[in-house]
Amino acid sequence: MIVKRLWPSIIWAVTILLLTGVPGNYFPEVVSFWDWLSPDKVVHVFIFAVQAFLLLFGLRIQFLGGRKRSLYMWIIFISTVLFAMLTEVLQTYVFIGRHGNVFDFLADFVGVLVGFLAYYLLKFKKKGVSN
Repeated sequence: MIVKRLWPSIIWAVTILLLTGVPGNYFPEVVSFWDWLSPDKVVHVFIFAVQAFLLLFGLRIQFLGGRKRSLYMWIIFISTVLFAMLTEVLQTYVFIGRHGNVFDFLADFVGVLVGFLAYYLLKFKKKGVSN
């Protein structure tokens, strides 16, 4: 059953929503792109890397089918990026004391890419791929 394999990613998604809803006065304000290495941006990269990795890991059985593999990959990628965008929109319009911004979204996007990279590095290491 798919839902059983997705519980870790569902729990992590709820955790992300809770973390992004914490009032903003607890976190330092980032005003420029060059501050992207601030602790705030590192947290954004980390939480979305974990989310992407958990989704990939949870749906790995679906990847076994050749034709559907790329479809699942795109669905996971797009849905995780849209979820990252949703968190920024919620911070802007719903959560009190929070402000979403494009630099946070860029960090989220990088996190999704890092999650995909980590999954594939682990997958290829496990397989023992040789030239």
